[in-house]
Amino acid sequence: MPLPKDLDPYANPRAFYGAELRRLREAAGLSQNELGERAFCSGTYIGLFEAAERRPQEEISRALDGLLGSGEHLQRLCRLARTSKVAGYFADAAELQQRAVSIAEYSSMVVPGLLQTESYARALTRAAHPYASDNVIDNHVRTRMERGLLLDSPTPPVLWVIVHEAALRVPVGGATVIAEQLDHVHSQAVARPRVVVQVLPYSAGATPLLHSAVTLMHFSDAPPAAYTEAAYSGQLVEDSGLVEQISSAYDLARASALSPEASLSLIKSAAKGHASDAHLS
Repeated sequence: MPLPKDLDPYANPRAFYGAELRRLREAAGLSQNELGERAFCSGTYIGLFEAAERRPQEEISRALDGLLGSGEHLQRLCRLARTSKVAGYFADAAELQQRAVSIAEYSSMVVPGLLQTESYARALTRAAHPYASDNVIDNHVRTRMERGLLLDSPTPPVLWVIVHEAALRVPVGGATVIAEQLDHVHSQAVARPRVVVQVLPYSAGATPLLHSAVTLMHFSDAPPAAYTEAAYSGQLVEDSGLVEQISSAYDLARASALSPEASLSLIKSAAKGHASDAHLS
């Protein structure tokens, strides 16, 4: 489990939460493992909170307040520490992506966020928030573009992406925008050895993840986790049995998909088709 480390409790809300949890736990004479057992989680999980390496969760904060006799102290700090620039339902997954050594994504209709261009992201965001102001849209798009910088980090994760062929055909933002987006996906997969892209063709028929958007994340120091998303909602999945089921479904989708080489050829062909449509219009 993470070893206790000296934190500046005033560095940020999460650090303050971690320092307070550690102070309360030690005052109660409990080890991380002992507190974890009473809260029905692992000592490692408690350690991650104390080290400010995981965003605190509201449910476990409520349980910890009860166990440590701290009223609603940790619950209030949790609400402060969970402030995020991304949608609340995605915030935990977005944070975990920063720590993952590998990320596997499947999307049935759109290009996943880490590979999106600004124009494509803007078109999707505007479609999802048709009545929002331009400033709100700009903030959403800026945050999504910042997430993509993960691939430029000194130690980027291995990113394995499977997109359904439908994602290549829907002209999100118009022919020019989707053509540029597909060219970007192609260039990223060619230029970055740690980025692998596959296309699940129409001919594959029904697969376990056909109507899903799924992200699987693996870590060097923690069990794998998954994230599933629907319109305006999402769920972080950490139950080991369910993560394994999602992982098996992903493996089946990967087996049904075109090879990376054939996938890039199809992506390039689709991009050219959209570019031709843009020229004709």
